[in-house]
Amino acid sequence: MFLVTTDTEFWTVLMLVVGVPAALTMMWGRKSGSEFRMARERFDIERRAQEALAQEELAPRAWAGRLAPEDLASFEGFAVGQVYLAGSGLMAGDFFDVFEVTPGRLAAVIGDVAGKGIESSITAFQAKYLMRVFLRQFRDPAQAVEELNRQIFNVERSEEFISLVVIVFDTGAGTLRYASAGHPTAWLWHQREVLPLSATGPLLMLEQSSGYFSREIPLMRGDVAVLYTDGLIEARRGDDQFGEEAVAMLLRREPLLDPSELCRHLLEAARDFSDTPLGDDVAILAVRRT
Repeated sequence: MFLVTTDTEFWTVLMLVVGVPAALTMMWGRKSGSEFRMARERFDIERRAQEALAQEELAPRAWAGRLAPEDLASFEGFAVGQVYLAGSGLMAGDFFDVFEVTPGRLAAVIGDVAGKGIESSITAFQAKYLMRVFLRQFRDPAQAVEELNRQIFNVERSEEFISLVVIVFDTGAGTLRYASAGHPTAWLWHQREVLPLSATGPLLMLEQSSGYFSREIPLMRGDVAVLYTDGLIEARRGDDQFGEEAVAMLLRREPLLDPSELCRHLLEAARDFSDTPLGDDVAILAVRRT
């Protein structure tokens, strides 16, 4: 039996049989394309977020590389070693520097900015490079420290302060001159004795008019100076701290160690002493007159 239809009915049936599936296919295609674009955009966003996070993870390391570099230049007549261990904070506040002020005069600087975060890291960066300027401007390290304090003082940031010690080794004059702004005691191995290089003035950024003075000691071949930040001596075992005397004892026991080895031994000693991981930044610098 044949079904007879009019032309109108024929085209209507044809549209239902052919057109609807085609339309559905086109709609699904558009939906699939939209979902694909959304998935790709989501992937791009995730990728960019991962890149940004990676940059955030790299930023502290980049700052630390400027403030406490892994590699230092070599200097004729001196052997230099350093160690830096990042603490649990996001950005570093510890810094050190070793550079030739003038031929025959080598400066070693180490400092610590109180607080954490980007502001403290920026202050540390400023202090480090301003010290280079002022140590070339003033022969006396105490004058350089005073000028740094005047320039970096900021009454609006009263919660921020810096401890710092600077040593200038003068091979021509045969002297070592140092100034310390409230910094933990540095130590000097000199003529079979370990001498303290104690603070010669208050912390920086407390008062703009703070005064500082320097001390001078004869410089001999074989003399070794050890500078560090408080993260080293504040390593804890219960209520006890590693302390400044532990640094002096190790230097007294192993004064002939290569400066790099000496720094590593100090860090290992603090880690062995502590019953918890070291949470603060630790910077150690050792300089030997060869």
